[in-house]
Amino acid sequence: MSIFVMGDLHLSTNQSTNKSMEVFGKRWQNYMQRIKEHWEAAISHRDTVIIPGDISWAMTLEEALDDLKFIDALPGKKLIGKGNHDFWWSTNAKMTRFLEEHNISSLQFMNNQAFRVENCIVCGSRGWFLDERQQVTVGDNVDYRRIVNREVIRLKLSLDDAVKIQKEVAAQEGKLLPIKVFLHFPPVWTDFICREFVDTLHAYHINECYFGHIHGIYNHPGTFSFEEISMTLVSSDFLDFYPLPI
Repeated sequence: MSIFVMGDLHLSTNQSTNKSMEVFGKRWQNYMQRIKEHWEAAISHRDTVIIPGDISWAMTLEEALDDLKFIDALPGKKLIGKGNHDFWWSTNAKMTRFLEEHNISSLQFMNNQAFRVENCIVCGSRGWFLDERQQVTVGDNVDYRRIVNREVIRLKLSLDDAVKIQKEVAAQEGKLLPIKVFLHFPPVWTDFICREFVDTLHAYHINECYFGHIHGIYNHPGTFSFEEISMTLVSSDFLDFYPLPI
């Protein structure tokens, strides 16, 4: 029973979305088949895979159905977070009901809550870039500060739930489980620092953070340390479409 992570699947199995990542370079060629093959080779039905955002190019839940079925058919339990391209994302209640209606049973959404997985607790949120130079996917006149503040609140809700689980396990089993955080956007990348997210991680004594979003950069260290927090890039193309064990 192991835990793996791989973000940014960018699935496009529904012909109506018709947006493949293969136009973004040779590494993306035949990427959905490679995801399937590498996943099935590494993951068993008892494992858990965390997917921190940019799941599907779909614009609605209905359009995302084929992509969600694609993930459901793969081995293991999946915990899914939201990315900046997940426009199909809705409320937790609506998405959960949608999965039930379509007999999709191996997916759960990381949406303002935490989960115990093996001997750790996992949680996360989308996050956001505060620096407008590094975010060009959402149009003009975006209030970046407001979005960051909202996303920090969501991360804190997830972390509060993680701390609650941590205390319950400590009381019942006498052990303190570590909390691992999964964001879509990096809180730190090269010379960019989103201080609000880093300070939140410090406030909750988090020392492991995983993130995606970054594409096309393959010579950067996969894991680096910032203020004693281990930061790991898990975009699917960076991982060459192999789920990363953690």
